[in-house]
Amino acid sequence: MDVRKTYKLFVNGEFVRSESGRAYRPDGGGVNVPRGSRKDLRDAVRAARNAFPGWAGRTAMNRGQILYRAAEMLDGRAAQFVELLGGGARGRRELDQSVETLVWYAGWTDKLPQVTGTVNPVAGPYFNFTIPEPTGVVGLIAPEEAPLLGLVRRVAPALCGGNVIVALAPESSPLAALTLAEVFATSDVPAGVVNIISGQRKELLPWLASHMDVNAIDVAGCTGDEVKAIEESAAGNVKRVIKFKQQEQSPYLIVAFMEMKTIWHPIGV
Repeated sequence: MDVRKTYKLFVNGEFVRSESGRAYRPDGGGVNVPRGSRKDLRDAVRAARNAFPGWAGRTAMNRGQILYRAAEMLDGRAAQFVELLGGGARGRRELDQSVETLVWYAGWTDKLPQVTGTVNPVAGPYFNFTIPEPTGVVGLIAPEEAPLLGLVRRVAPALCGGNVIVALAPESSPLAALTLAEVFATSDVPAGVVNIISGQRKELLPWLASHMDVNAIDVAGCTGDEVKAIEESAAGNVKRVIKFKQQEQSPYLIVAFMEMKTIWHPIGV
């Protein structure tokens, strides 16, 4: 008798069952995937909000070390992930690119202020600086294609800048995303910094887009109609909707998850 594996949601550093008890089988597969509910999403947002000050307040070097550790742990489980991705050269390539992405953004954590910040000329006895700051709680909708790499390419730049994440796993192929949660759980990522929810997007998207404690939402994995609906829901609390389509590694993608803050300081003090 075969016993189906039952996956769990990743919320606040713990693997939990959906409060509704519902599950589904993607592509008719032999595993049970939790079908997250509105309450699960709410719990994930609360966990992310509580984790934000601590993660944003860490040194850039420390965030880079943690991202690099995540890359090490992902590479250490390469065979498992390649199998989840369908095996063969294609699966191996996606795994390698995911590891490379984490390493690349780990190296950017302590370079971001120098590259994106600036000193502004002003008419007066003042220094005027523009520096990047994390936006806060970011909702991510993972692309359905390249289920591991598509998620890593959005999570890594957001974490690099000090943001915290509530991610919706790809609905049709969530296993790589839910297994990636195990990597983050063993990579010194503080509880609540990354939260991964699986389930039906049509059920979860409206609540993620309208949640008052979500500061930005990345629509990389959404269709045109979904983006329009998200923009309408997000307008109620002036939530930033990130439509940056760049899929390759880019410092500009980090900036898409950041706010630019201007500081005045008297000269000579």
